[in-house]
Amino acid sequence: MNVARSSVRPRGFTLIEMLVTVTIVALMSTIAFPMLELAERRSNERELREALRQIRSALDAYKQAVDEGRVVEESKGSGYPPNLDVLVTGVVDAKSPSKDKKIYFIRRIPRDPLNTTQDAREPMWGLRSYASPATDPQPGADIYDVFSRSAAIGLNGIPYKEW
Repeated sequence: MNVARSSVRPRGFTLIEMLVTVTIVALMSTIAFPMLELAERRSNERELREALRQIRSALDAYKQAVDEGRVVEESKGSGYPPNLDVLVTGVVDAKSPSKDKKIYFIRRIPRDPLNTTQDAREPMWGLRSYASPATDPQPGADIYDVFSRSAAIGLNGIPYKEW
């Protein structure tokens, strides 16, 4: 009977097996976490590129509508919208026989995925007027361009506010 008892091994893990397992998991996590951060950053950069493309396309469409005479300007300015809200709320189509028909340029203003400002009074996007130089963008009477207000630098080495 003693022989039968000695051939049965107790089940479970030894301390060494547990330490090896914990070490392997820790090593794998030190490799995985930076990769996850990089993937998230790439995703935010992709979202930023798409948001800038949408807003800039809407600004260009507004300017084209002004040049075609479809949008009546209050003053002889640059032809760009006075604010971003105009792109969403729309403007009356001056060439339409029905004077209540509007032209809409964008469904909604996309958010800046890299701007962490929580203050609702602060604009989400940096605004550049037509009259301001590209090297020192400043807001003004119109909106010629938008840029991210994030001070971070992209994976390509260019600051996000210069994209």
